[in-house]
Amino acid sequence: MAEFIVAIELGSSKVTGIAGQKKPDGSISVQALVREESSSFIRKGVVYNIDKTAQCLSNIIKKLEVQLKVQITQVFVGVGGQSIRSVKNVVTKDLPADTIITQEMVAELMDMNRNLDYPDQKILDVAEQEYRVDSQLQLDPVGIRASRLEGNYLNILERKSFFQNLNKCFETAGIKVVEMYLAPLALANAVLTEAEKRSGCALVDLGADTTTVAVFSKNVLRHLAVIPLGGNNITKDIASLQMEENDAEKMKLKYATAYTDNNDIDDTLKYSIDQDRQVESRKFIDIVEGRLEEIILNVREQIPNDYYDKLLGGIILTGGGSNMKNIERAFAMRTGIDKIRTAKFVTQSINSSHEAIKARNGMLNTALGLLAKGDLNCAGVEIDPNRDLFQESTPATAQQPSRSPRTAHETGPGVIRTAEEEKLAEEEARRKREEELQRQREEEQRKQEALQKQKEEEEKARRERSPWNRFKRSINGIIDTLTKDE
Repeated sequence: MAEFIVAIELGSSKVTGIAGQKKPDGSISVQALVREESSSFIRKGVVYNIDKTAQCLSNIIKKLEVQLKVQITQVFVGVGGQSIRSVKNVVTKDLPADTIITQEMVAELMDMNRNLDYPDQKILDVAEQEYRVDSQLQLDPVGIRASRLEGNYLNILERKSFFQNLNKCFETAGIKVVEMYLAPLALANAVLTEAEKRSGCALVDLGADTTTVAVFSKNVLRHLAVIPLGGNNITKDIASLQMEENDAEKMKLKYATAYTDNNDIDDTLKYSIDQDRQVESRKFIDIVEGRLEEIILNVREQIPNDYYDKLLGGIILTGGGSNMKNIERAFAMRTGIDKIRTAKFVTQSINSSHEAIKARNGMLNTALGLLAKGDLNCAGVEIDPNRDLFQESTPATAQQPSRSPRTAHETGPGVIRTAEEEKLAEEEARRKREEELQRQREEEQRKQEALQKQKEEEEKARRERSPWNRFKRSINGIIDTLTKDE
């Protein structure tokens, strides 16, 4: 029976379902690809209509099954959207002098950070930054002697309601999610080189409704932000020149340029909307470049100053918006960073006959990155070729093994804990809190017992020093002496 991995990306313009096999040589063979419009129920990467999204997901699975001729038992999913943001947090622990730091101490610090409560926000993932061991910064503090350990973390947050909506969509559609990944990190793993992440870079994913910025340095994610601006904003601005949005989109794809030198603008030139209407080229250029400048300046603001002048790997552009003519020049001029490259395709070797993948235009990089992250078989039983393809699917009888629940320390970067893993983490945190309370109660009891014993000894000593006791001891001494003499 064939084995393959299935991944689903929920984008603002399209939901993408992709299935493929990983070959022994590390390459990926894409066997099925399905895309459906999503603008009516997903806005800026966030699910707003659960029923419509669930129906779309069901359609995606059915179409993939038709192409694969095999039932799909489970899927991998990418999580993104405008509500995702990163927040720094610091957790410290004082230790006895010259304590050797252990992995358990580091894990305890991570648990303390994970258990931090953000109102209405859920921690999707945590990127460990450097640890401060006494006064020194270390990426790995285990084995070092210290009296103080400080953990620096980058918490990736999303609004709880949005995350719950996403899970509800798959539950409504009856689709089992084997694992969720942070989509921007799956994309980064797919398009960035190790040298870029190590030397410092900013990955900019220019999407339809959003622009995602991920900053890396020393192979560590340093900042993640989603800007609620994208290619659709440029389209809407063009539509303000008295035209429908579908015409504006066509004009954007045909004429839009990210940067045009003023000397190259022909004030007499006009662009055709259709056979009867035209628009002045200068007006069109000003509108496109004005909105794009706003997006680029927002990207610039999202790169922390601590890393801005240290991005030796430069800025890497990807996504559909990166196809605009002169986009690299526009970013270089607006950011002051000269090293700009466009990631049109993933670094993995991909074999596919699908035209959308062969186009290598950056629009499927996230979906391919999610496919590359998947590591469990999603294939069920073969589908009867004689059955009615439009009838309701029956659940697959050959269930594939699920992932065993893991602790937060066992999940890799960019992996979002499942509901079961969250439950286990909460139970573990509750157990540790109860153990800590019990330890504190026992410690308090020991202190009280020691205090009581000290009081009793002091009282005994006081009685021993009293005049009556001294007189009594003196009389007893005289009696003992007389008794011995006799």
